Amino acid sequence: MVDKREKIIEIVNVSRQFEDGVFAVDNISFYVRKGEFITFLGPSGCGKTTTLRMIAGFDKPTDGQILLNGKEISHLPPNKRPINTVFQRYALFPHLNVYDNIAYGLKLKRVDATYQDKNGKIIKRVEKLSKSEITAKVEKALKMVDLEGFEKRSVSTLSGGQQQRVAIARAIVNEPEILLLDEPLGALDLKMRKDMQLELKEMHKKLGITFIYVTHDQEEALTLSDTIVVMKDGVIQQIGTPTDIYNEPKNSFVADFIGESNIFSGTIVGDRQVRFINHTFECVDDFAKNEKVDVVVRPEDVFLMDEDKGQVNGQIISSIFKGVHYEMVMRVGKTEIVIQDTIERKVGEKVSLFIKPTDIHIMAKEFSTNKYDGYITKRNTVCFGDGEFDCDITMLYPNSFVDEEGYLITEDGDKLDLTDVDVNVEVGLKDIEISDDAEAGGAVGNIVSMIYKGDHYQLIVRTDENEEDFVLDTEYTWNENDRVSVIIPKDKIKLSLKQEIKR
Repeated sequence: MVDKREKIIEIVNVSRQFEDGVFAVDNISFYVRKGEFITFLGPSGCGKTTTLRMIAGFDKPTDGQILLNGKEISHLPPNKRPINTVFQRYALFPHLNVYDNIAYGLKLKRVDATYQDKNGKIIKRVEKLSKSEITAKVEKALKMVDLEGFEKRSVSTLSGGQQQRVAIARAIVNEPEILLLDEPLGALDLKMRKDMQLELKEMHKKLGITFIYVTHDQEEALTLSDTIVVMKDGVIQQIGTPTDIYNEPKNSFVADFIGESNIFSGTIVGDRQVRFINHTFECVDDFAKNEKVDVVVRPEDVFLMDEDKGQVNGQIISSIFKGVHYEMVMRVGKTEIVIQDTIERKVGEKVSLFIKPTDIHIMAKEFSTNKYDGYITKRNTVCFGDGEFDCDITMLYPNSFVDEEGYLITEDGDKLDLTDVDVNVEVGLKDIEISDDAEAGGAVGNIVSMIYKGDHYQLIVRTDENEEDFVLDTEYTWNENDRVSVIIPKDKIKLSLKQEIKR
C-alpha cells in the first residue's frame, strides 16, 4: 500500500467526453509517486495526450477528480499549477536567443517578497525577479541540460536535439514539481532519439522531480520508465513496471503492443495444460477446463531443434538477419510462428520447436465473436474452420456484383477472380446453429464444452482435422461429445480482404 504522502498526482474516476459524445478518456484511475518517471503508452487516439492535458490544466475532465498532493486541482488554471510541459514541437521563440527563450517565463514571474522597514513594520509586496536571480536560474538550467555557453546562440542554429534540451531547460527553470513531456522526441531522427532517451533518463535522476511522459514508442517507454500505463480507446489496459508489462501482459492487446509476440488462440484442456498449434503444452497459469484463452509466446522464447526432437514439427519459410539475431518464421500447419535466435535455420529446413512452460503466457480471451483465417474457392464459397460455407463475396468490395461467369465486378468495372484469395472471417456467437445431421452444415465436429450463462448455453464445437473451434450461444441443451454439423447463414459470415488484390 502506497502512503498518500508519496502520491503527487491522483486521477480518480476521470472521464473526458467531447461534444460529439465520444469519450477520449473513459473512467480511468491511477496515481503517480513523487519523483517517479511514469509513461502513458498507446496508439494514436488512445487518450494518453488528453490525460496529460488534463493534468496540465489545458483540458478539464467531464467527470472525476485530479488531485495534486491530495488537493483537488481539476478547475485550477495551468499557470496556478506547479507543472510545466514540453511539447513535441518545442514551441521555442525563433527571434530570441537561447538565454531569452529560457528566461522568458522568469521575466513574467511574480514572487511574494517580505520586508521590514526602519520602524520594524512588516511590508509584503509582489515583485519581479531580479536580473541576477534570472541569470542564476538560467545558468543552472543550462548546466542541467549540458548547454553551458550557449546563452547567446540563436535557437535556429541549433540541432534538433539541442533545441529539445532548450525546451526542457525552459520547462525546468521554473522549478516545477512535475514535468510533463508530450512525445518530446517525436521530431528527432532515430539515432538522436536514442541519445536523447539516455539524456532524459540521466536528467530525471539529476532533477529528482516527477516526469510524466507520453509516447507511442514501446522501446522508448521500456527504456525510460519506472512505471508504464498502457492505454487503448480511452481505457487503461495495464499499469506496471517495464518488466511486468513485457513479461506478464494482461491481455492480447498489451502483448501485441509491447514488443513482438506470437499470439495464438488456445483452449485449456487440463490442469495447467493448454492446447494450441495442434499440441498440448504444459503451462503455469490456472484456468478452467475448456476455457478459450489467448496464448502469448515471445519470439525469443521459442527454441528450435532438429526435426522430431522438440514438441511440434514445422518448416522454416523465412529468415532475416536483424543485426543481433536472426528472425525466422516457422510454419506449423496453417500457423506461422516468429522466432528470434542467434543461430540461423535455413529456409526450407524442417525443424521442431520447444517452448518452456514458464514462457507460455495465458490470458482470458476477450471473446465476443469467432474469427478465422479463410480463403475464397473457385465456387465463390469460403473455406475456414475446417469447413466450407456459402458466403456473399460482394461484401469484399462495396457496390460490386457477381456476373454470370462467377467473376466479381467492382464498382469501377474491374473484373476479379477471387479464387484462393485470403480473407478474414468473422461470425457472431448467435449466428451459428448446429444440427445432429452431419450433412446439414459446412463443418463437422464434437461438442467439447457446454456452459450455462444464465439465460442460454455457450457451446464449443471442435473439428477433427485441425481442432478448429466454433463458439456459439444457444437456448437449446445438448450433451458434451455430441457429433454435430455447423450451420452458418451466408449473410452472417462477415468477410474482409487480408490484402488488396492486384488488378
